[in-house]
Amino acid sequence: METTIRTKKTLAEQTADRLAETIMNAEFKTGQQLPSEFQLAEKLDVGRGTIREAIKILISRHVVEIKRGTGTFVAERPGQVEDPLGLAYIKDKKKLSMDLYEMRLMIEPQIASLAAKRVTKEGMIKIEESLLAIEANIAAGLPWTDEDIAFHETIAQASGNQLASTLIPIIHSAVKIFAYLYGKPLTETTIATHREIMDAIRAKDSERAEIAMRKHLQRNRVYAEHLRETAGDNA
Repeated sequence: METTIRTKKTLAEQTADRLAETIMNAEFKTGQQLPSEFQLAEKLDVGRGTIREAIKILISRHVVEIKRGTGTFVAERPGQVEDPLGLAYIKDKKKLSMDLYEMRLMIEPQIASLAAKRVTKEGMIKIEESLLAIEANIAAGLPWTDEDIAFHETIAQASGNQLASTLIPIIHSAVKIFAYLYGKPLTETTIATHREIMDAIRAKDSERAEIAMRKHLQRNRVYAEHLRETAGDNA
């Protein structure tokens, strides 16, 4: 009969778990500064050394972050690492950009459809603001990759699906990889297809939103494939 050996958690690990639980229960909100070591030690009835070790554990888990000269803060995306899929270590970035477009085509049209069904007034305002930010940067000749990612993130948030909001920033590495490889933006297509998506969501037309998102992604993928072929090995 097999026996399982269970190792008891250290006091620092137990304290880290307790702190993480308070963050999950929204006692400390995203981006909020944590109390001082002294205050936390009193609150959790442990020594300051234990608090320091617990904080180190939470930093390694990407639950909190240190801002030098300021203090310890709850991470913007608690528990989420910047590159959980290890995309930075995949050598063939051209194939990766195509693979990520395939993945986006699998899920983003459905996310847009859900957003059209569930979007709130506040969510719609965020979508409109993010689209205007893209158009303003394009008009000014400024980079707009981050604004493009934000647009798709706000749609994911509007879908009401928590996992969608978590996955989209990861999958949208495709946008930055594409911009890095080819540089040339799809300005005219971007403006037109983004507006089609936004209008469909505003109209709460889930079918039209799904179609508009699919058309947007397919156009971008065709364009990326064309650039990939014409750029050759120098891209």
